[in-house]
Amino acid sequence: MRKSFQCGGMARALAFGAALGAGAFAGAPAYAQAGGDTIVLGSAISITGKYSQEGKNASDGYNFAVKRINEMGGVKINGKSYKLAIKYYDDESTPARTAQLLERIINQDGIKFVLGPYGSGPTKAAAPVTEKYKIPMVESEGASRSLFTQGYRYMFAALSTSDQYLSPVIDLAAELAQKSGKNPSDLKIGMAFENDPFSLDVRQGVVDEAKKHNMKIVVDDKMPRDLSDISATLTKIKAVKPDILVFSGHTKGATTAARQMKELGVNASVVAMTHCESAKLTTQFGAASEGILCPTQWAETLKYKDDVFGTAMDYNKAFLAAHPEYKIVPYQVAQGSAAVEIWADAFRRAQSLDPEKLRDALAASDFQTFYGNIKFSAEGNNVAKPMVLRQIQGGNYVVVAPTKYASEPIAYPRKAPQ
Repeated sequence: MRKSFQCGGMARALAFGAALGAGAFAGAPAYAQAGGDTIVLGSAISITGKYSQEGKNASDGYNFAVKRINEMGGVKINGKSYKLAIKYYDDESTPARTAQLLERIINQDGIKFVLGPYGSGPTKAAAPVTEKYKIPMVESEGASRSLFTQGYRYMFAALSTSDQYLSPVIDLAAELAQKSGKNPSDLKIGMAFENDPFSLDVRQGVVDEAKKHNMKIVVDDKMPRDLSDISATLTKIKAVKPDILVFSGHTKGATTAARQMKELGVNASVVAMTHCESAKLTTQFGAASEGILCPTQWAETLKYKDDVFGTAMDYNKAFLAAHPEYKIVPYQVAQGSAAVEIWADAFRRAQSLDPEKLRDALAASDFQTFYGNIKFSAEGNNVAKPMVLRQIQGGNYVVVAPTKYASEPIAYPRKAPQ
């Protein structure tokens, strides 16, 4: 079957991918560096499997940026204007499948420009493939710090690394304790993490910050593989009454943690978890989600802007208007769009479709997007954009830390949900 799905509607991609799977693309027309007046970016991403919601978020962000850039005339290289398009394959939330599909994208489809998959595990599988073929990849959804210790030259990440996700929570808790006349070293931490590269890096960031403040970790559990039940962990937490609770297990882990905390009546002065927005905590749990802290790569109230989308708030409004199925814009969406902007900027500066020249242009990136500042270290991680913390207040996600970015004061201590 000579068919592929490209940017222009993830609904079509989802339906096609779910019905026929990645094998449906066998025999699809091969793309060299660019087909006619179109530059095709390739991506193996989670359309099905446990990361399907995050994969949808990321690809919706990719598609939204491609549409906007194309409406603005695309990218001009040596006087010729090119539109952008994306060819997707479903990696089924499985790293081994990601690697297989990247081989296909590069060798069978002839695509020389890659957008990353969703998640640190799939990105760890993708990076050796793109490195082997010297194909540049801009990724926006793999945050594990260990991705940037392997000496990769062709991988560039729009986002902050995962060790920075929940470590600010520990610093914030220490600051709040001091303001309340308490010694931060007296605080106790309870936590549970998925056993995947991203969450284990998040955990390490928490452990390192806890050591700085001499805080005691009283519960340190791994979430089960299917992320469906952490009641045993929460029962231990309820018995020892820690001051700080932190969880990381992507969307499903956040959903499980919030649901079972409500069911078991578990609370603490500070409660934080990753992936609050994609887990739709406010929609699913209403008042029971109040006061939860949520690390985010991006927020619409931040003062970033660019020539493609305008301000962060402009982007937020435009995306929600185009996608009314979203109540808020998850950061995975925003950083997906930023990744496409990074590619567009590199094409313009390189004035070439040669992968090596584009790699060098990507390495030299230094500009601001609506999502944040973009500048890469020699290892490929973005060193110019910090994380921020949002808290659920009145059903809204408001930035509360760091203080210089805060739009509202933090509600502390967290009240027990009614």
